[in-house]
Amino acid sequence: MDVGIALPTMADGWQPDTLGRWSAAIDDGPFSSISCGERITFRNVEMLTTLAAATAATHRVRVFANLVIAPWHATTLLAKQLATLDLLSGGRLDVGLGVGGRGQDYAALDASTARRHQRLDDQVAELRRLWAGEPPVPDAPPLGPPCVQPGGPPLYAGAMGPKAMARAARWAEGISGFSMSLDPTEVRDAASMAADAWSAAGREAPPRLRVACFYALGPDAPAVLERFANEYLAIFGTAIAEAMAATAVLSSAGRVGAALEALAATGVCDEAILVPGTVDPACIDATVAAVGAWRG
Repeated sequence: MDVGIALPTMADGWQPDTLGRWSAAIDDGPFSSISCGERITFRNVEMLTTLAAATAATHRVRVFANLVIAPWHATTLLAKQLATLDLLSGGRLDVGLGVGGRGQDYAALDASTARRHQRLDDQVAELRRLWAGEPPVPDAPPLGPPCVQPGGPPLYAGAMGPKAMARAARWAEGISGFSMSLDPTEVRDAASMAADAWSAAGREAPPRLRVACFYALGPDAPAVLERFANEYLAIFGTAIAEAMAATAVLSSAGRVGAALEALAATGVCDEAILVPGTVDPACIDATVAAVGAWRG
């Protein structure tokens, strides 16, 4: 099982040197990917801009846009942005696509939530059409730049329930999931649901599964992680945020290593993605050591 690291874009205190420090440690460390996510009404830096900088700061790891909330975006512009990232990264780009669940973000962008699942399906078809070299409108030249990866970057679906996974099975390479602390039972259930959906869709290759979780290492890690989880989840209300934050327990090297070991033992997860709750460089330094020790 691979281990990827998200940039700490959702944590408090992002500074101009945060990206360079973390990107170098991720690219030099025992990790498979660098990633970040997308929110609007929050303190985070913008995802695609940040990933463009991360492609320039790395040379080895996959670059994972996890997730692009596709209905927020004009599809043709998104196709061009992602093709550019694929070129800048030398073909290292993976793209997660989903519809999101935060009404505030849709409202802030004056974007409609109507038929958003169908719109996502339609956007996937349009992305692939444009990346195949078809013109965006009649008599126009093809959209550039050409993707380095034939047909465009691999697409992962941010799907959770059986209906969403059934839709994803028609177009995705796999599933980008989330488990607060990499719970093996949760991940097994998600893997089984995805496998059933892929089988029902007549897909021969099994779905790849990438699962993200919150964590923190370094000084006062338990308190840092609890505060981050509460802040990130506050949009769902205090009671729900506190209940969910209480399940975020990956705040020591021992717990991270044990969680990775238990998840790897299930044999169903291709990549665990650690999402840090702090920008402190001590966190990524400790993570390099913890994951290195787990790998032996």
